[in-house]
Amino acid sequence: MARYLLRRFAFLLVSLALASVVLFVLLRMLPGDPANALTSVGASPEQIAAARHSIGSDKPLPEQFTHWIGQLAGGDLGTSFVSSLPVGPEVGSRLNVTIPLTLAAFVLAVLIAVPTGFLAAYKRRTWYGALLSGVSQLGIAVPVFWLGMILIDVFALNAGWLPAGGFPPDGWSQPGEAIRSLVLPVMTIALVMSASLIRYVRSATLDILGSDYLRTARALGSSFGRAMWRHGLRNASVPVISILGIELASTLLGAVVVESVYALPGLGSMLATGIAQHDYPVIQGVLFVSTLAVLLIGFAADLVQRIIDPRLRGRLSGGTR
Repeated sequence: MARYLLRRFAFLLVSLALASVVLFVLLRMLPGDPANALTSVGASPEQIAAARHSIGSDKPLPEQFTHWIGQLAGGDLGTSFVSSLPVGPEVGSRLNVTIPLTLAAFVLAVLIAVPTGFLAAYKRRTWYGALLSGVSQLGIAVPVFWLGMILIDVFALNAGWLPAGGFPPDGWSQPGEAIRSLVLPVMTIALVMSASLIRYVRSATLDILGSDYLRTARALGSSFGRAMWRHGLRNASVPVISILGIELASTLLGAVVVESVYALPGLGSMLATGIAQHDYPVIQGVLFVSTLAVLLIGFAADLVQRIIDPRLRGRLSGGTR
């Protein structure tokens, strides 16, 4: 296991390095000049050249890349071209919104999807089993921004139970208000995510229900619940865990849409502002942190799978069991 962890960690570092190169190159290929965000309309060529020199965008690309990598190695995400503030602390403050939003939505989606997906598989020959499957298919097709606007209209504008958007200026120093402001965004993400997860849970459960080892356990006298708990749950969880990792990563990356709908000051809105202003350090900082989070989520999901499934643990040494 130690050898596997070392190898997997090395793969994570290599992936992060390659992602940094791709991110840097693709960002410089986008149209637009970041110096324009620092100058007024109708600025002279001399003023634009001075702006480029002040932010270092007039330097050769290899030199810019080396400077950025050196900053990353020192734990520095750079300084914003527009605000002249360090990107790292700003990313940290935005994570105080994005991480609770993502994790709460993920937990709620799992709590909805796991029992619903199991019930849809176990009762697949009944009308409500078919209804659950149909509703999950419909939920996959619902755009997240559309669902967000519907929830705002129902629970905020009409009922007045929850705020339509925004976040307390003092952040989590007002925990009650902060939680209330995240209820609708969490519901929006969780409902869309759970629709997709229900399909995977249902599929994994159907595979277990038709397995030989479950029928054997029932033939030996185990009740259905005991056989599922001792033999089915672990086998069904292995493919689902992989999907959970993907869904969690995609939720983190896709938070920009929900944060825009609800005007939340998270990583998504920071990224959108950075793109609009061609603020390279902000864009690079947000995407680098997001990429690191995605790689760590994938690493954790892979590790949990190997802990649960002895067959995967046997592959670590190249043997078979």
